[in-house]
Amino acid sequence: MYATRRYLMCPPVHFRVTYSINPWMDPAKPVDLPLALAQWEALRDRYRALGHTVELLDPVPGLPDMVYAANGATVIEGRVLGARFAHPERAAEARAHRAWYRAHGFGDVTEPAHINEGEGDFAVTASWLLAGRGFRSSPLSHGEAQEFFGRPVVGLDLIDPRYYHLDTALCVLDPEAEDVLYHPAAFSPGSRAVLARLFPDALLADESDALALGLNAVSDGHHVFLPEAATGLFGPLRTRGYEPVPVALTELLKGGGSVKCVTAELRP
Repeated sequence: MYATRRYLMCPPVHFRVTYSINPWMDPAKPVDLPLALAQWEALRDRYRALGHTVELLDPVPGLPDMVYAANGATVIEGRVLGARFAHPERAAEARAHRAWYRAHGFGDVTEPAHINEGEGDFAVTASWLLAGRGFRSSPLSHGEAQEFFGRPVVGLDLIDPRYYHLDTALCVLDPEAEDVLYHPAAFSPGSRAVLARLFPDALLADESDALALGLNAVSDGHHVFLPEAATGLFGPLRTRGYEPVPVALTELLKGGGSVKCVTAELRP
């Protein structure tokens, strides 16, 4: 039986693409806001239908990227390491996230000294905190996270700007089983070797599924919520014992994110 989870999401009521800092973002392509909201609500409802709790973060006018709630903090055993965003367009989001956590009973909420973009670049397993670097989060954030959480941090170098965050190139399928899915070409040779050593039985994604943001997925240990276009992952996931849950988030993809980007996990 899979474990139920607690997630934090932010409705995309102010969502729009106002700048471009990754290959998926194009301000020239208008966002269908009613469709974006409907797609977000469908994902929220799928989580709830499978027994998960979804908490809501109130959107803030003037902060259109708050829908990407995964970037606002990392939570492990109830302790919250806040975010410090790389780009000024998102800087004010970090304060809103910290305020939410403090208002909802999280007693240890820390403002970081170094740039990290939350679960965009941090991925949690039972033994490790995997930490991406190369485009957004500072390498200095890795030592800060290790000191804060008391958990070994494994730094991974991203080398392809199409995979600008770790959560576009790697998904933790089952943290207790140390089971992950990743796209090798997104990482430096040394980081690929580290991943192969730590996770010798990992599932590997090819370029077509990675470019569909198929690794920007959320797993509860059995169900894997992922973009519906990542069809090449469905069979391998089922063979491994997981149940793929295809989700349409085409409008939110215009802003550079998919299932994982809009979902922060609140780990008790």
